Amino acid sequence: MRLIQNMCTIAEYPAPGSAAADYCLGAAGRRLVKIAVVGASGVGKTALVVRFLTKRFIGDYERNAGNLYTRQVQIEGETLAIQVQDTPGVQVHENGLSCNEQLNRCIRWADAVVIVFSITDHKSYELIGQLHQHVQQLHLGTRLPVVVVANKADLLHIKQVDPQLGLQLAGMLGCSFYEVSVSENYNDVYNAFHVLCKEVSHKQQPSSTPEKRRTSLIPRPKSPNMQDLKRRFKQALSAKVRTVTSV
Repeated sequence: MRLIQNMCTIAEYPAPGSAAADYCLGAAGRRLVKIAVVGASGVGKTALVVRFLTKRFIGDYERNAGNLYTRQVQIEGETLAIQVQDTPGVQVHENGLSCNEQLNRCIRWADAVVIVFSITDHKSYELIGQLHQHVQQLHLGTRLPVVVVANKADLLHIKQVDPQLGLQLAGMLGCSFYEVSVSENYNDVYNAFHVLCKEVSHKQQPSSTPEKRRTSLIPRPKSPNMQDLKRRFKQALSAKVRTVTSV
């Protein structure tokens, strides 16, 4: 695994085509998948991102500053550059979600979104529907791929949310769902990101099926009938002979 950890925010991210952008991508020419990770404070977003990137679990983190990370992964035989944007925790006020411009910019930038809640925090679960609606509002006209992740599955003794509720809600929203323990299981974390990368990769690839279908409907020219051609040639030759004779 090749990992490039770039501690820049979306606002500071270099312009496409620049040398700094090539550094962030890790390799020029590779297709790019951009993922934003959102959710309430304290649900383990940073731990989830770092676990995916490095396979390591670190228990304590400084307050999230909105870091951008890049790594390369294999999706169906193709190496893709993946950028993961960690975001500050979403707050809820009387008027609804408190999403600052930095978070909105991250969501608009993303090709896909991971919405994280903790099974130990019921309020973080209650945010899922509002967050999903906010994400889709920022991407009007297109259905952005979204995965819902229930984190801290190992802390059953302080559980406030049954993971089945997360599964049901994700189904209602049309999202994939993963119950994970960032501290104990890397594979579940990897699978959550992998399914998003795969979905975005398929959306990015131009479909050749319609063109193939149109081509297949075009009738093939029939092979000429040689006997018919000989008959027509004789008729034309006879007519020419009659014309010369009459003159």
